[in-house]
Amino acid sequence: MQKVYYLHHTRDKGTEDEDDKKIGTFGSYQLAEEVINRIKDKPGFIDYPNDFYIDEYIIDKDYWTDGFSD
Repeated sequence: MQKVYYLHHTRDKGTEDEDDKKIGTFGSYQLAEEVINRIKDKPGFIDYPNDFYIDEYIIDKDYWTDGFSD
């Protein structure tokens, strides 16, 4: 089972001002962490160091099986 790790930075999550930056998809969790360490002190990230998220996905897996619910 192959996995990928999707790295993004979401500031003000769940608010009208939410800002989601898609950073990249990586072949290991460690690579995603290395990118965080490289960019966390840059503008756009430095004031929100705890807003990085790494999501794990299995390749060729359907994650949307139920559609929309009412």
